[in-house]
Amino acid sequence: QVQLVESGGGLVQPGGALRLSCAASGFTLDYYDIGWFRQAPGKEREGVACISSSGGTTYYADSAKGRFTISRDNAKNTVYLEMNNLKAEDTGVYYCASTYRGYYYCSPYATPSPREYAYWGQGTQVTVSS
Repeated sequence: QVQLVESGGGLVQPGGALRLSCAASGFTLDYYDIGWFRQAPGKEREGVACISSSGGTTYYADSAKGRFTISRDNAKNTVYLEMNNLKAEDTGVYYCASTYRGYYYCSPYATPSPREYAYWGQGTQVTVSS
């Protein structure tokens, strides 16, 4: 059974940091692009970052550039999102998602679209507040 499980969310003060993890089970991540998405209350789900199956290509939304880093450890079957200098507007539920095997959508030039991603985790809440 394909499953993605996010962890690492929580309450943090502005300027703080969190490291989100996305652990896969039931399949190996080696052949899948992975995206991180965020959904704030009352807003649509938006792409924050993605990483190609090899790790050689990454994308960051403008709001994440310079503050977030996406990485993957295929040996651990896990993808990470390191978030620094967090702001109130980063608040939301963060989801990781994978493409179908063999479908490579992560591009440094295009915001990842939820429609391109097949398997989703349950999400982890990130709240940035003083």
